[in-house]
Amino acid sequence: MIRKLHEADRTRLMELVGRNPAINLYIIGDVENFGFDQEFMELWGECDSPDGPLKAILLRYYNSYLPYAEGPFDVDGFAGLVRMNIEAEMISGATDVVQAFRERINIRDEKQMYFAELKELGEVTRPAAAASLAIQKATVQHVDAICTLTDQIEEFLSRPEDSRKSLHKTLESGTGRTYFVEQDGKIIATASTSAENSLSAMIVAVATHPQYRNQGLASHLMAKLCADMLAEGKSLCLFYNNPQAGLIYKKLGFRDIGSWTMMYLNPPL
Repeated sequence: MIRKLHEADRTRLMELVGRNPAINLYIIGDVENFGFDQEFMELWGECDSPDGPLKAILLRYYNSYLPYAEGPFDVDGFAGLVRMNIEAEMISGATDVVQAFRERINIRDEKQMYFAELKELGEVTRPAAAASLAIQKATVQHVDAICTLTDQIEEFLSRPEDSRKSLHKTLESGTGRTYFVEQDGKIIATASTSAENSLSAMIVAVATHPQYRNQGLASHLMAKLCADMLAEGKSLCLFYNNPQAGLIYKKLGFRDIGSWTMMYLNPPL
């Protein structure tokens, strides 16, 4: 049976997602930050009895959906919930779970990325984290200067106003942090987390100004960021689709734990 989840289901929800906190960092973070009674967010769970353990869940965050299951689950039931929302835009999550929806929804486009996790500092990370680099932690006052740098990075596709709004919200809410290096009166390298929760966080927006590359700045920033997060008892994870970038992350101690798929949906006819 599938039913909508409420605050009384928090413990059984965390029992399921807490067994794999990296892959479930978005679900954990959204529940910790917003609870169950928000207009923009809903959670459903599948269980064999009303009070039994959950075997699968589906999160709606605005018009994006994120399913999770550890084994077989009622794909048809969850897909029906997605189809009921005529504004549904995307289903994302662990590839083996998301692929189950392929024949049940109308897909416009699909992207797949490697998913890597860091649980302890690697041999490269330890000395890099201890390096005497003047690393600063950003506040909302630094948003424009940081985004002035990330605006120059081709791989970052966000519109300038969107990136500033998103970073401001993340720093203000405490759901992420940003470290940066400043030189000659401007920010020349940065690295951030997002979706921080009590168990894990996502590494995002690692960037170095083109004129200051090949100095190891991004590696030092990531090492410091990772060391601080691990000291708080949180694991780190990140997406990547560039094998060369994957080699750099693995030198820092990241290990592939699976793949992540995003399916973009066609609007209903």
